[in-house]
Amino acid sequence: MDFDTSAELFKALADPNRLKVLRLLASPPANDCAQPGSVCACDLEGQLGLSQPTVSHHMKLLVRAGLVTATKRGKWTDYALNAEGFEKARELLSALEQPDLNAVTCQSGKTKGVQP
Repeated sequence: MDFDTSAELFKALADPNRLKVLRLLASPPANDCAQPGSVCACDLEGQLGLSQPTVSHHMKLLVRAGLVTATKRGKWTDYALNAEGFEKARELLSALEQPDLNAVTCQSGKTKGVQP
């Protein structure tokens, strides 16, 4: 398991505004601005009550984490959920529940490595 990549994904989820973005992208409102199934950056500003630079920052982190896709359309960007990113998050959570078969055992019988 790549802990650095995993941490980046979970850091992206660790903000209330980014969670609101994901909820909004899960059921995007119908409008004339964005492609079906996506939300335009301009709509995110209004829906979330955040400034353009703040929305841009949050979206950059969500895209980098693989949870959201971004499609440029002229000066605007349309955002949509990335199903593959959510599947990766599920797999990471599942992997954390599994015993670490590579853990080293001490002479005392205690396991060294990642603590539960």
